[in-house]
Amino acid sequence: MLSSEVRFFLVVANCGSLSAASEQLFVAVSAISRQIQRLEAQVGTPLFERHARGMVLTEAGQIFENHIRKSLLNIEQAVAEIKGLKAERRTALRVACSNGVAFMLMPQLMARFRAEHPAVSFVLTVADTKTLARLVRNGECDMVLQFSLHPERGVEVAASWPAPVLLLMRKEHPLADRQVVLADLCQYPVCLPEPGSTVRQLFDIACQMSGTFIEPVLTCDNFSTLYYFLQGSPLAVTICSQFTAMPLLQPQGLILKSFAIEQQTPRTLQLQLPLGRQRSTALALFVDYINQTLSREERAIGEKFGI
Repeated sequence: MLSSEVRFFLVVANCGSLSAASEQLFVAVSAISRQIQRLEAQVGTPLFERHARGMVLTEAGQIFENHIRKSLLNIEQAVAEIKGLKAERRTALRVACSNGVAFMLMPQLMARFRAEHPAVSFVLTVADTKTLARLVRNGECDMVLQFSLHPERGVEVAASWPAPVLLLMRKEHPLADRQVVLADLCQYPVCLPEPGSTVRQLFDIACQMSGTFIEPVLTCDNFSTLYYFLQGSPLAVTICSQFTAMPLLQPQGLILKSFAIEQQTPRTLQLQLPLGRQRSTALALFVDYINQTLSREERAIGEKFGI
């Protein structure tokens, strides 16, 4: 449904260079360049800044890309309605989330939702923050549930909840019944998420500000590894949010603790949707279900653990 000029424009905008676009499209660089120049002539202004290392969208190019992607979303929605896929029946939702959410929370949300709406299926993508932002901005998924350190631009934030850095430990841990400061953790095995995660970034900043050096005994980008290490090491401690640990607290004998840490950057769990896209019936139901469930569970956990 797109002209070759617009199609090539979008690929170059995504790839950031003519050569990368050429490899993806299997089209010569010169042919792509001519199509881009033809499109710029039609628009009446340059859409890219040409640099030695690649192509960067101009302000006009960003406006053009935004409108093209919105148009594509509208077309996709129209086709879905025509095919009868807007109805709840036979609907597959493309969901994406961060690793901490994928461990137990998202699977449980999907399973419980399907108990009430068995015709809905899911395709789940687990990715890092940068990839999740691209997926939702480009409309490559129906919704994203991820932790964020700042208000996301270019997406619709359907709901958000505070997600501070908390300690996760066993109920019988020596620190379980006392107020904890960062220096207390130096006496125990600490396992941490990888440095690129938002919770680890805030933890490292707090350590630097307080002059506390904590050498983790285990660092991993998979929360399930941290969880099972915690289960096998009674004195171990890790960090997470209440949402990551929410399904673990009752049956596994674990507790959450807030501790003396300066969290100057507010961290939130955000339910993000592609901007400007009309929600299908199934997506609207799932969004409402997540919003109600997480809001209710967050209040219960906050009251129980004093968070």
